[in-house]
Amino acid sequence: MDTPASGSLQSLSGHGARPLTGRRAPPAKIMELSQVKAIVTGAGGGLGGCFARELAAAGASVAAGDVQPAGLRDLAAAARTLPGKILPAPLDITDEESASAFVDTAAEQMGGLNVLINAAGIARDGLLISPRPGGVNKLPLAQWRKVVDVNLTGQFLMVREFAARVVTAGTLHAVVVNVSSIARAGNPGQANYAAAKAGLDACTRTWALELARYGIRVGGVAPGVTATGFLAGFSQEALARLEAATPIGRLAQPQDVWQAVRFILECDFFTGRVVEVDGGAAMGVL
Repeated sequence: MDTPASGSLQSLSGHGARPLTGRRAPPAKIMELSQVKAIVTGAGGGLGGCFARELAAAGASVAAGDVQPAGLRDLAAAARTLPGKILPAPLDITDEESASAFVDTAAEQMGGLNVLINAAGIARDGLLISPRPGGVNKLPLAQWRKVVDVNLTGQFLMVREFAARVVTAGTLHAVVVNVSSIARAGNPGQANYAAAKAGLDACTRTWALELARYGIRVGGVAPGVTATGFLAGFSQEALARLEAATPIGRLAQPQDVWQAVRFILECDFFTGRVVEVDGGAAMGVL
């Protein structure tokens, strides 16, 4: 197994090296949801929409981003009677300029930022290879790249821009929540999706270690199969099989996943870990 060079070890241990710059983590403080100023990606539907509504229901301010304008309009309409506020705006997390501009605008409109929930994600399933008469079909490179771009690179861009803005502003307490999946362990037909989610989990741990000195916690949630619009094309038979393969006997609801997100936001001692919200299911048996 490769080991770091001695210079790297000295840098990590602090022996013979300059101390790392940055602030000490502030004292423990419970994050009040009513004081949250959050960015939620993928807020035009599914889990992102649920998280945005729940935050607004608790009195938070939410900058809701998505590439689907219709979903954002529906979200804004549904939130009009809530005590918090939702500020919807187009966002392509795979575009560096779009991600940077969205973070800047959100901070200006809400008077700062202290939460980022990375809920945007896509699936473009396909087997690595599949037989056909006279040869094999191969998973297209563009199909692989699209999923990795949205589910991993886009998350990186959002966390980078959010963290830079928070540190520059001197915010003492901030939280990032990345939405992973139990498919991170591998699932036939989802190599691109599984690779991106496994990579995101590795980044969650890495960013938690890097950003702790600035008072930024980073956690993740890994849902099982969840009853969102993603399942619209599934037959009743397929849904019944998924439920039967889940020990708890039903699919997750978005509010189930929200409970885990809320825990991460409110528990000041939680960072660098991923909470599984899967009803006891394992992707390999679904």
